[in-house]
Amino acid sequence: MLFSSLQAGALTLPNRLLMAPLTRTRADAGHLPNALMAEYYAQRASAGLIITECTMIAPGTSAFHAEPGIYSAEQIAAWKQVTAAVHAKGGRIFLQIWHAGRAAHPAMNEGAENVAPSAIAIEGEVHTPQGKRPNAVPRALRIDEIPTIVEAYAQAARNAIAAGFDGVEVHGANGYLIDQFLRDGANQRQDAYGGSLPNRARFLFEVLEAVTAAIGSERVGLRLSPLNSYNSMVDSDPVGLITYLAEQLNRFKLAYLHLMRADFFQAQSGDVITPARAHYKGLLIGNMGYGLEESQQALAAGKLDAVAFGTGFLANPDLPARFKAGAALNAPDASTFYTPGAKGYTDYPVLG
Repeated sequence: MLFSSLQAGALTLPNRLLMAPLTRTRADAGHLPNALMAEYYAQRASAGLIITECTMIAPGTSAFHAEPGIYSAEQIAAWKQVTAAVHAKGGRIFLQIWHAGRAAHPAMNEGAENVAPSAIAIEGEVHTPQGKRPNAVPRALRIDEIPTIVEAYAQAARNAIAAGFDGVEVHGANGYLIDQFLRDGANQRQDAYGGSLPNRARFLFEVLEAVTAAIGSERVGLRLSPLNSYNSMVDSDPVGLITYLAEQLNRFKLAYLHLMRADFFQAQSGDVITPARAHYKGLLIGNMGYGLEESQQALAAGKLDAVAFGTGFLANPDLPARFKAGAALNAPDASTFYTPGAKGYTDYPVLG
């Protein structure tokens, strides 16, 4: 099943092993993609679909300092070398479009304030170019500011298509802006964007309406992480949240729903895959900790339509070939996940 083709919206995927989005902080100044990034993604073109690292939809929203953007003409031009390199190898690539919300620190954004649904900071400290700093308390967004951000997502999607991408994945996971609206631990608003599930999901649905109108729903995916506590996230009813979202997302006819099934820190647990599969009628992609055997079982049982691999693809550019051959996998080197340069980025060996 892993090696069978799959229709995902506008794309025919040659296999069901997807490359999950992985922040690697190798972009140049000005959040510009570069030739090293083009080499990295092209090496992994045998994935059924590559989903890029989170990419800024607007200036002043950096959470990692050296992540790429998609809001300027220079960035669009720079991304073209990446998409051309992937397509030359026969690959398919979606751009993950992203607003960091409260995770964007003023020290990484020339003092620009960070914003969120509510004025609640992420716990602990963050690495900035000026050293470790406490996470900043965000300013709660006014309702009249929200349409501008929604339009920034739509423009980012248009820019992605102009840069040669096959589509976009809307980042609704891991404690960034959309996720901050969705989960009640971060969203304590009393207006039309807070409180009830429909209100907390309103921002996500407005973004999806704008993005699908901009480039077509068949070129749009969505990633969610209802359990993940990364970035101090929590929800009082994550299973109820994914059940509601899965039902409501059917109206958008997306290319896929990409679901993170667990919590990085094991602070929250539960089964979110089963209700998503029961209520979502489109393509369901599972992510987090899947190996070859479990992936095959999940696909054969109809629990998932495809599986996304993160560190597996990071350390094994030829992951599909290795799985098919039953070959050993390279071990990922966590010490080089976010460091500059080629080491631990484009120097992992391939078979033969």
